[in-house]
Amino acid sequence: MTPKEVIEMAKENDVKVVDLRFMDLLGTWQHFSVPIRELTEQSFEDGFGFDGSSIRGWQSIHESDMLVIPEPETARIDPFYREPTLVLIGKIVDPVTRELYSKDPRNVAKKAELYLKSTGIGDVAYFGPEAEFFIFDDIRYDSGANFSFYFIDAIEGIWNSGREEDPNLGYKLRHKEGYFPVPPADKLQDIRSEMMLILESLGIEAECHHHEVATAGQGEIDMRFKPLVQMGDQLIWFKYVLKNVAARHNKTVTFMPKPIFADNGNGMHTHFSIWKEGNPVFAGDKYAGLSQEALYAIGGILKHCAAICAFTNPTTNSYKRLVPGFEAPVNLAYSQRNRSAAVRIPMYSPSPKAKRLEFRCPDPSCNPYLAFSAMLMAAIDGIENKIDPGEPLDKDIYSLPPEELAKVGTTPGSLEEAIEALEKDHEFLMKGDVFTQDLIETWISWKREKEIDELRLRPHPYEFFLYFDI
Repeated sequence: MTPKEVIEMAKENDVKVVDLRFMDLLGTWQHFSVPIRELTEQSFEDGFGFDGSSIRGWQSIHESDMLVIPEPETARIDPFYREPTLVLIGKIVDPVTRELYSKDPRNVAKKAELYLKSTGIGDVAYFGPEAEFFIFDDIRYDSGANFSFYFIDAIEGIWNSGREEDPNLGYKLRHKEGYFPVPPADKLQDIRSEMMLILESLGIEAECHHHEVATAGQGEIDMRFKPLVQMGDQLIWFKYVLKNVAARHNKTVTFMPKPIFADNGNGMHTHFSIWKEGNPVFAGDKYAGLSQEALYAIGGILKHCAAICAFTNPTTNSYKRLVPGFEAPVNLAYSQRNRSAAVRIPMYSPSPKAKRLEFRCPDPSCNPYLAFSAMLMAAIDGIENKIDPGEPLDKDIYSLPPEELAKVGTTPGSLEEAIEALEKDHEFLMKGDVFTQDLIETWISWKREKEIDELRLRPHPYEFFLYFDI
């Protein structure tokens, strides 16, 4: 779409407001709005100014002026605003030098795509994330010097099986039994369908939706794979749509990795492939129908997995999900069927075009532009350096003898470990100036000071249960 076509689109839809959007470093969509008369063809060159010092992880106060330059191909009509509103995602530019901003996550993803092409390995990387979520009816939380709590409620929650509901009609989903039951056990079919259809109306192709394993409204809506930057855009729209549809129904959606104790958390298994000149680079005659390049890509992902987790699993809560022994994909191995392996090779279709890797560690708390870019850079490093992934792990990981299990590495046990790994291992991310030193340093310092240290300083409610009477 050209700038002229965007303006025509706005006229056809009687647009009155233009919403300019971009993503902060940590993964929150930001926006401001201007009247439609402010949008001209020249706007797609000149951009719109804003204060970058108020955006998390960005500019300091003495260099706060920044520009967002709308990208015409991102134009969509917002499905929720009362007034007809055109949404444009923009690239962030320094108003003085006109250089692209190094800590704009979408810019990182664009550079990753360009770097892939420069290597000659491929010309497009496709990503297909399966972002799980919960739909709750009530969420309350607070923390202070003398108290801390959270309280979750959902009509499906098994803890409500004995609640007086005048009447309580039952059909509460037991822990780990939420996968695929029909209504009335699945009480959220119509809401998920509404979410899916709004995504479709925005041009975001959905493949299916269903209830997920956990009680209390866990769901999944799968999107058809797309190139890196496009899928980053779609995943941000995905979160936006799901949250706003839930709000319409007086409910709330969370992508928090582990909001409920004793049940499955929200993962984001991510399917990934590289293509060149219309052909799948990962298809071949090696293990599970993979090419040698695909095996090397797996080697890169496994070698750099701990550092990658700093971006694909970027919260302290992420590691409440990545716990060994609970069916989580924590084992640094690959397999064609073993779902506890960090990398799985899906075997649903024999077609070479369907050959892909599934990196199972990520969760939907991540910034998708940074997470997908880190995955791609690790895979490229594996291919360029011919990193051997070792033998596949097709055995039941939970039945392995201790001496054999000890040979299988695991993902980091905490965000602190992942950040330490990133600090030691980030050269592969900086090739082609994809990730820059200032972005990595900002990420590390933010995560340590604003999240890891803040959590470490606070007593946990369960500590009172364990220790108050000692």
